[in-house]
Amino acid sequence: MTTPRIDAQGAPAVEELTEELGEWQRALRAQFPIITAHPDLAYLDSAATAQKPQAVLDTVHTYLTTTNANAGRGTYTWANRTTSLVEQARDRVRRFLADPAPTRSAVHFTSGTTEGLRTIARDWLPGLLADGDEIVVPVADHEANIAPWLEAQRQLARQGVHIHVRPMPYQQASGDYDHTALTELAGPRTRFVAASHIHHVYGGDMNIHRIRRAVGPDAVICLDAAQSIGHLPVSVADLDVDFVVFSGHKAMALPGTGAVWARQSRGPQFIPGGWSGTPNTVGIASLATALDWLDAAGSDRIGQWTVALAARLTDGLRRLDAYEILGCQSSLAADAAVQRRQGIVTFRHHAIDSGDLGFVLFSHGFMVRSDQHCQGSAGERTGSVRVSLHVYNTADEIDRLLAVLATLG
Repeated sequence: MTTPRIDAQGAPAVEELTEELGEWQRALRAQFPIITAHPDLAYLDSAATAQKPQAVLDTVHTYLTTTNANAGRGTYTWANRTTSLVEQARDRVRRFLADPAPTRSAVHFTSGTTEGLRTIARDWLPGLLADGDEIVVPVADHEANIAPWLEAQRQLARQGVHIHVRPMPYQQASGDYDHTALTELAGPRTRFVAASHIHHVYGGDMNIHRIRRAVGPDAVICLDAAQSIGHLPVSVADLDVDFVVFSGHKAMALPGTGAVWARQSRGPQFIPGGWSGTPNTVGIASLATALDWLDAAGSDRIGQWTVALAARLTDGLRRLDAYEILGCQSSLAADAAVQRRQGIVTFRHHAIDSGDLGFVLFSHGFMVRSDQHCQGSAGERTGSVRVSLHVYNTADEIDRLLAVLATLG
């Protein structure tokens, strides 16, 4: 298969890409039983949770019927196999992230991104900070990447350590981080920065490499990768961040599964506190298989496919006067020369409530998210409809969605 052409700004040429990757995509779509069993329904809510390929379902069945045991708590064969499975899964996460120093880093399994961020905030962050230090919090991102840091601030205050929370600056027109303003905001007491890789409402790549340049070489950067792992390549060899946190269920693994990757080079060692209870062994097994599946499919091609579908959707929506598309307005056209949305498109109808619009769309076979999307206090306060795409979605689904939306104008 040839590599699809990429335009000058790194965005796929939409029509050419969907044609060249069509056979590849159809083969992958056929591996999702829930998708193929409902050909009249279009699942457009993968930012909430991704569907599972047959390989993951097979792993779950095989594990539960041949190996199921607790990890690290037995000497018999099933327990030893489970213990080995968990350790191998840690290495699988490191390889998936292209970890350049896997013997130094740590991988801690959690129930998902929210618990992972909370674990860092509760068990690690207090050891980094002293009275008068500053942290930067993305107040218009997902609430899960805001609340834990504010909880840590309150926890430290009870101990007599007062830290300053600085809101991450944003570009008002696009919802992207304002890296120039962040450079001016960051100072010698800026010790920690929380950021999102892909914005869960606007769909933008938040240009994390620019954060490191803005805050300097010593500040710790914690990356919420809930909307990037499983959707596009994520390489910690390229991203100079200290933590990567993600949810397995958004990356085609089972619900209740996630991970924290810690570089272990800035600040204290990351060692989660408390007693280590029984891990979600079947979830961890599903995660390892999901990462295998994603690598085999090609995260780069998955990203190209979903970006192309999102561009097809924004290009059609911009022609419908009844709708407002959230986020960058310069990237709506299919031939836009600026960065496009990473498989997430969020919009409003000027006259129809988003909740009502969600019900109308489902009556036509489209499953979308319609609410405020758990955005932080500085984010959108009015509900909207979010379409979030994955490799099992098709250009035909986008075209049918646009046809229905046009009738509501």
